[in-house]
Amino acid sequence: MKNKKIINTSSVPKAIGPYSQAIIYDNLIFTSGQIPISLKTNDIISNDFNKQAKQVLKNIKKLIESEGSSINNIIKLTVYLTDLSCFDSLNKIFVDFFNDCELPARSVVEVSKLPKNSKIEIDVICHI
Repeated sequence: MKNKKIINTSSVPKAIGPYSQAIIYDNLIFTSGQIPISLKTNDIISNDFNKQAKQVLKNIKKLIESEGSSINNIIKLTVYLTDLSCFDSLNKIFVDFFNDCELPARSVVEVSKLPKNSKIEIDVICHI
């Protein structure tokens, strides 16, 4: 497909499996699920939910910025939590993260387990 481009950037941790960090199709970025991995250590940054959520959003921001987009262009987020009781904390983190932006659409679901025992995973659809 001529309208498809694989994103492979050193701005964020490498994919931990056989998949792309993200794919651009026409003027949209579709990210793979991002977990709170540190670029420096290639491991989960902390066991603390708030720190994990902030790291995931930081990684997403860097990933989409590597292709000239920004958090202002995020259309939809899907958030996976291993504990839905963290929902209120997640909302507070999102208020800070998207403080000057129009809020994107969002789904939040609880799952039994995530890669590397992460507490949170997020994927986004973003406009360039």
